Amino acid sequence: MSVGTPLARLDGPAKVTGRARFAADHRVDGMLYGTFVTASAPAGRVRAIDADAARAVPDVVAVLTHEDMPRYGEATAVISAGAHLPMQDDRIRHDGQPVAIVLAETLEAAEHAASLVRVDIEAAPFTPYPDGDDAGAIEPPASSYTWFPTTVVKGDVDAAIAAAPVVHEGVYVQPARHHNPMEPSATLADWRDGMLTLVDAVQHVYGVQWVLCGVFGLEPEQVRVRSPHTGGGFGCKGFVWPHQVLTAAASIVLERPVRIALTRAQMYGMVGYQSQLVQAITLATDDSGRLAALEHDAVNVTAVFDDWVEYATEGTRSTYATPTMRLTQRVQRANVDFPTAMRPPTEGCGIFPLEAAMNELAHTLDVDPLELRLRNYAEVDPDSGKPWSSKELRACYEQGARAFGWRAAPRRDGRWIVGQGMATCLHGGTPQAGSQARVRLRADGSAVAECGFQDIGTGTSTVVSQLVAEVLGVEPARVECRMGDTRLPEAAPTYGSTTTMSVGAAVVRAAADVLAQLGVRDHASPEQVAAALRASGRAEIVGEGSFAPATDSPYVMRTFGAIFVEVGVDPQLGLLRLRRAVGRYSVGRIMNPRTARAQMTGGIIWGWGKAAMEQSHHEPRLGRWLSKNLAGVAIPVNADIPADIDVGFVTEVDHASPIGGKGIGEVGATGVEAAVIDAVFHATGRRIRELPITPPKLI
Repeated sequence: MSVGTPLARLDGPAKVTGRARFAADHRVDGMLYGTFVTASAPAGRVRAIDADAARAVPDVVAVLTHEDMPRYGEATAVISAGAHLPMQDDRIRHDGQPVAIVLAETLEAAEHAASLVRVDIEAAPFTPYPDGDDAGAIEPPASSYTWFPTTVVKGDVDAAIAAAPVVHEGVYVQPARHHNPMEPSATLADWRDGMLTLVDAVQHVYGVQWVLCGVFGLEPEQVRVRSPHTGGGFGCKGFVWPHQVLTAAASIVLERPVRIALTRAQMYGMVGYQSQLVQAITLATDDSGRLAALEHDAVNVTAVFDDWVEYATEGTRSTYATPTMRLTQRVQRANVDFPTAMRPPTEGCGIFPLEAAMNELAHTLDVDPLELRLRNYAEVDPDSGKPWSSKELRACYEQGARAFGWRAAPRRDGRWIVGQGMATCLHGGTPQAGSQARVRLRADGSAVAECGFQDIGTGTSTVVSQLVAEVLGVEPARVECRMGDTRLPEAAPTYGSTTTMSVGAAVVRAAADVLAQLGVRDHASPEQVAAALRASGRAEIVGEGSFAPATDSPYVMRTFGAIFVEVGVDPQLGLLRLRRAVGRYSVGRIMNPRTARAQMTGGIIWGWGKAAMEQSHHEPRLGRWLSKNLAGVAIPVNADIPADIDVGFVTEVDHASPIGGKGIGEVGATGVEAAVIDAVFHATGRRIRELPITPPKLI
């Protein structure tokens, strides 16, 4: 029951019975309940705040405004609050920005009092959200968020395009979307005796620690952050946001524990979202469809106070063989809250227009879309020329097409027209940060894995237990996993599809260190390990392990896949339905087939939501998000998803990975929208370039 076994999640019983405690479930003696009062204008300044009525409410302890807050230093880590921490001055930069905090002995008192606070705002002209174009786009200046080149050029692109007999151009738009995890963000901060302790809903406890140290001028040993369970994140809990800093600040100012849980509506103004992207693709080929040049320009919306760059061109660098390419990133500023990564970021955003353009090109050339991809198959990384650490994408194409039955002619099924489409899937698989771990083997044969990662609902803790169990020869159920605490060995963030490889490599090496101390060889039997432990006379053996990503690897590591979908279109009502999907993936060694299939299935559903439903509307006159809840935002539910979703993995071990596996959290959500667009065109002849595919686009 170790690696490779489809083991049910070990934390499942605790979550379905309610024993698992999330951030907002935690309480401490003397805790105050807090709630935010937010700005109702996108730009301007606070002239006055009348909180007398709120302070008169029984059980209300304080109403804090920018006038009550000390002035703090800027954070040194990559976070939105580093560029703009609210309640440090009277300026308003976006709708939903916190302007006051009401604190009370009960949540009911805090919420009632917050409704009585009157904020007088002197509104100012604001920059509205762009309307699906690239007007005002600029190259972003260097900042904390320009961690990749914003321009990549290989060869003479203009000459290649001019000489090519076939040139395809298209502009593709995806709207803004919000994450809406099941658990809204929440923070419990407790400042006492010079020590700040947080229980937080996050994807990286160490990131929170770094930021709070920078803001409050504290040493790491003075800040402890815990996140025992995180109820979904999808990227919005990866950075550190103003509510976390302000909750800690309120605890320091009042010298009492403070807990603030954001409402669903506040999630639309205090944590990040995925911004609108307008992307232009140019494909130049010879008569057979082999690429001579590829040009990709991506423009994303950012805030007025800092430049978030959504590196949508990152995947384009590695998808298809091309002798020339030009990739550019630009931004548009608006008075909105700061964007952030959203599953799947970077490559996932850019694979949509690239794959949609490839399908359009296939139609122009009268070539099967799958054949066009094979003609442009990249045997090495097109950008760097380095070999892949592993790549079985051809097998994904072959196995997926065979299982799907690619490609039948469009057909009628009553009032429905049925069409089919496909796309390539691609995402990064290389960890961007290292991890450390500790493994304890006890005399009773049980083990403990200690590492400060987070399990955000993906089953990482189960996989970690399996990895340790395989090395030590014990059952995974006998391996306790301690995680989500800055007092544990430091771990990589739980995003970017990096956790399994980074944390997994560290815990495997820590477990191997236990065997080395016992003088037992690798892959020893459980009996041999137990005998060595008894002979040592020690109650516990503690092993240490670490992993650091290579900075000069001779290989390029990516995850790959192929997605095939069948949809039904009702042209009279404009309805679009997913009928079935087949995905095949090249992602290295699979640690747990059960959790891996769940990740891929969830990714396909996520991609369907992006293709057919999801968008966050921004009101241009008032400068605010509309429908700040799930009542006005369409997302897939059970009735939208067929049972016929077939997910599989090609046999592969990545030789550059210490555990043979790569991250899979995001690759399953890439390519889906392009495959759906292709299927809609196959059925109706309508070419969609702007998401989501809503009824008016099909009638």
